[in-house]
Amino acid sequence: MADSISGAEAALLTGYTTVQVSRIRRRFAEAGLDGLQDKPRSGRPREVSSRKTAQVVAMTLKPPPSGISHWSSRDLSTKVGLSHSTVHRIWQAHALKPHRIEMFTFSTDPKADEKIYDVVGLYLNPPTSAVVLSVDAKTQIQALARTQPILPMRPGLPVRQTHDYTRNGLLNLYAALNIASGAVPGEGTATHTGADFLRFLQALYRRDKRRDLHVVLDNSSTPKTPQVLSWLEAHPTVHFHFTPTGASWLNMVEAWFSILIRRSVRRGSCDTVKALARHIRNYLEHWNDNPTPFVWTKDPAAMI
Repeated sequence: MADSISGAEAALLTGYTTVQVSRIRRRFAEAGLDGLQDKPRSGRPREVSSRKTAQVVAMTLKPPPSGISHWSSRDLSTKVGLSHSTVHRIWQAHALKPHRIEMFTFSTDPKADEKIYDVVGLYLNPPTSAVVLSVDAKTQIQALARTQPILPMRPGLPVRQTHDYTRNGLLNLYAALNIASGAVPGEGTATHTGADFLRFLQALYRRDKRRDLHVVLDNSSTPKTPQVLSWLEAHPTVHFHFTPTGASWLNMVEAWFSILIRRSVRRGSCDTVKALARHIRNYLEHWNDNPTPFVWTKDPAAMI
């Protein structure tokens, strides 16, 4: 077929120029399919001495000049006399990523080991005759309304919204992740007090009166108010399990809150707190129609 059409026709069909078509045909005639392989390009990468490479690595690991938070390849290239692309290749070869940062917190809780084993033990081996809930509050969720209507997605265009917004109030959300089923009951409140927490706890208790209730909590003050402690003493089938101080990430419901913000809240636009509460309630219903349990895989010994 290639012999039956001209170079100009082949160029129209393939998107190449006539010169490129002619060159490809000649290479195929001379070497067959092997002639169509990419040939080595002219020139070669500039060789960098091991000493210069070590200098780039050493400077990358040191703090940058005052006023700069981290090295960029262009900043460092001016210091070491190399191109920024060469600096970038050295970074890649040595797994250096100055632009990235990760957060960490060391718990100072003297009972951290004990609490980690307690909480993770519930995740890995929940009691079959009891209910295990991971409970927390997402506080001060803002009801934000964009100043202009959000423009819907179109072919070739994403959803568009204005960068500015108005603040219309705050909502606190209490939520309880059922470790076994993944279901999440929740309740929105205007305040974040011990009384609000107790009311939510009582609602959870009424759902499963006949079984023991194990509740994983962080170390906030609301679960430790006299009202809550008094109620807890009067209901011996309810057991609190606290995460270590500074380790609220161990509370599995935090992962669900992250999903809620990404999937429901961040791109929403709500003119009132009531509208925000309704929006979140609809998401809760959507989640609970087909809940997804989270699976904890890390052994507590590896976390200490």
